[in-house]
Amino acid sequence: MRKLTMMAAAMLSTAMVTPAFADGHLKITDEPVEFTVHLHNKRYFYDSEWPVEQAARAMTGVSLVGATFGTNTPSSAEAHNLMLASGDIPHIVGGDKIKDMVNEYGPQGAFVPLNDLIAEHAPNMKAYFEQYPEKMAAVSSFDGNLYYIPYLPDGKYGRAYWMRQDWLDKLGLEVPTNVEELHTVLTAFRNDDPNGNGLKDEVPFFVRQWQELLRLVTLWDGRSSGSDTAHDFLVQDGMIAHGYAGEGYREGIKNIHQWYNEGLIDAEVFTRGSTAREYLLSENLGGMTHDWFASTSGYNPKLRDKIEGFDLAVIEPPASISGVQMAEHRRIPVKPDGWAISHTNPDPVTTIKYFDFYFTPEGRRLANFGIEGTHYEVVDGEAIFTKEFMDAGPVNSQLYQVGAQIQRGYPQDFKYEIQWTNPSAVKGIELYDAGDFLVEQFLGVAFNEEEQGVYDKNWSQIRTYMLEKQQEWVLGGGIEEEWDDYMATLDKMGFNDVLAAMQSAYDRQYN
Repeated sequence: MRKLTMMAAAMLSTAMVTPAFADGHLKITDEPVEFTVHLHNKRYFYDSEWPVEQAARAMTGVSLVGATFGTNTPSSAEAHNLMLASGDIPHIVGGDKIKDMVNEYGPQGAFVPLNDLIAEHAPNMKAYFEQYPEKMAAVSSFDGNLYYIPYLPDGKYGRAYWMRQDWLDKLGLEVPTNVEELHTVLTAFRNDDPNGNGLKDEVPFFVRQWQELLRLVTLWDGRSSGSDTAHDFLVQDGMIAHGYAGEGYREGIKNIHQWYNEGLIDAEVFTRGSTAREYLLSENLGGMTHDWFASTSGYNPKLRDKIEGFDLAVIEPPASISGVQMAEHRRIPVKPDGWAISHTNPDPVTTIKYFDFYFTPEGRRLANFGIEGTHYEVVDGEAIFTKEFMDAGPVNSQLYQVGAQIQRGYPQDFKYEIQWTNPSAVKGIELYDAGDFLVEQFLGVAFNEEEQGVYDKNWSQIRTYMLEKQQEWVLGGGIEEEWDDYMATLDKMGFNDVLAAMQSAYDRQYN
């Protein structure tokens, strides 16, 4: 569906109105107003009974009515496509990965451009984007318009390397500082029975998402991604590139295969899935992983009563063959998630004021922490989760269930996460901060019609081919022998055309 009918009257409803939050007033409208909303995430879809939604309704006078497509599928892309194909687009469209959709169909009239609406009716968003103009540039469409308000993560660090310090101590080993020492340590984990059960059952290196295995290519000066999205493009000295076409990647995959053959990498790395961390750590089998700071740190208090001396510690990224220490994964400052105003919306002005509510101190706190007195108390001006709430289970899962920390357009507050982050992770964050290991991030581009055509025509099949060969090489080897043919095939499939289209979009958007 390339063209969509436009409701001009709705698009042009931008009459001047007094800013909604003048003098700290949160009420947007005296008469209750309703908007339909499609908001889809693999974990949830919009629920008007969320306590956070009920509180927002009471504060603003604006009610959202759930109209989410694809509630029986975990795929947000599929849900969004179902919505577009229906021709019945709700007033507000949000959830996971809406950026490409709204930036393609917005200029065709499907979504309302937000620049003037923000400038005239959304003072909090206006101030935010004036402070961080690079974030607005990252999410704007090729025509210069902003068509969605993004979910804006907070904090710098995402995943880290974690290693069993108690296993190192038992075997008399030091924390590895480079790739050669890491190979020695993982070999010892495999052969020298650090779990002490007399069996050769240890899994030296494991991951929950197999894509995190690919981070190891950085040890041979390769790259696996340029953002927090797996298999993404990257920026090197202002030029768009892709890690899976680099010499360091070739060397990295060759050595990952070797480590896999030596039993240093989980034999079920492509199939074990999300239970890998829970199972391998709880059974005292896993030695090292690459995973999130906060959630992984929780295994120390959880398992110390079960496994004597259990100590899972953050280690610095081991230096590569050229001496580079790289933390490739970091929190991206803007997500392709968020929400937009569709062409069917009867009142874009009131809607943008409602979006702006989540950029006020009160709205941001609501979106991050839930309900005061139920989930948190205010202590010295800060939202502090109650002990009862913290003890009831995983904080992030509980927040999703009440409508907080969901992918609407709002600025996250990292203070929500640091409260339930184990001291071992806090120490690890300090370690990574001191080392300055983070690399430049690719924030994405917005294509014009010609560039979009090149990308759509070529990239999906190229990416599929890359990943097929990648898994073949990790499991069976052969990358050196096949590399020239692989690169020639990428060229025939239009890989260089895709790079050129992305470079054109990147130069226009950022330079």
